[in-house]
This record gives sequence, structure tokens and C-alpha cells, in this order.
Amino acid sequence: MWVSYRIIFLDMLIRILKWGLLAAVLIQLIPFGRNHLNPPVRKEPAWDSPATSILFRRACYDCHSNETVWPWYSHVAPVSWLVQRDVDGGRRHLNFTEWDQPQRHAKHVAAEVNEGDMPPWYYLPMHPAARLTAAEKQALLDGAEKSLGPQATPEKR
Repeated sequence: MWVSYRIIFLDMLIRILKWGLLAAVLIQLIPFGRNHLNPPVRKEPAWDSPATSILFRRACYDCHSNETVWPWYSHVAPVSWLVQRDVDGGRRHLNFTEWDQPQRHAKHVAAEVNEGDMPPWYYLPMHPAARLTAAEKQALLDGAEKSLGPQATPEKR
């Protein structure tokens, strides 16, 4: 009797795995999340120093610029859908390479970084270079004030 339950369980497990594999293959056919073209860079902020530019590029540019580096997993659904959504949203919210357009959230950079909202926690494991030390974080905050203009305090957001 125990053997028959084990066989039924294994048969059901194999069927589930086959259907799961089929679903994983089929979702690759959904075209969303594969538009990995970077629009041209139009204008960047007048960075106060090369060090500020480097910090912003390292911690922010993959989502907040037209210079996104698309990692291998950004081509595999369903992760590609999440990456595309995050990049599209980041560029709409604040784009450091379209500084010729109004960037109404530029004054919130310091508050977002100070509160730990940027970069997002789920971004850091796959992008360890975006993890800033306390000194780098302070340098980025100082650079934001000097390069992007007065920064709003968290209460004023």
C-alpha cells in the first residue's frame, strides 16, 4: 500500500514539473520586458565633481538614466517583466540623462537615500556595487545638494 501512494505521489510530482516547465517556456513568448533599448543621453546635471558623478552612476543610473546596463536575467521572463517595470518607472520618476526636461523629484534624492528607499533593498543583492558605505552615502547626499539643488527634508516630501 505504501508503495502505491509513493508511485502516485511521484507521478503527480512529475506531471506538475512538466506543466511548470512548459509554462516557463511559454512565458518566454510574451514580448513585454524585452525592450532593452536605451534612448540617447540628452543632458546630464552639472555634477559638482567627478566623484559625485561616479557615485550616482554606480548607485542610481541603472534605473534612473538612459544608460541602463541590462543584466542577463533581464532577458528571462518573468524577471524581465519586473526589471522593465522598475526601469520604466525609475526613468519616469527621475532621469539623470534627460536633464533638459523638468525633473520634479530631483529635490527628493537626499530624502529617498537617507530613508533607505533608494536604492531598493531587492536591487542590492544582484548589484552589490550600488551598496554605499556611510562615507559614500554622505558624499552622494552632499553631491545631490550641490549638483541637483536644494534637497527637501523628509517632512516636506
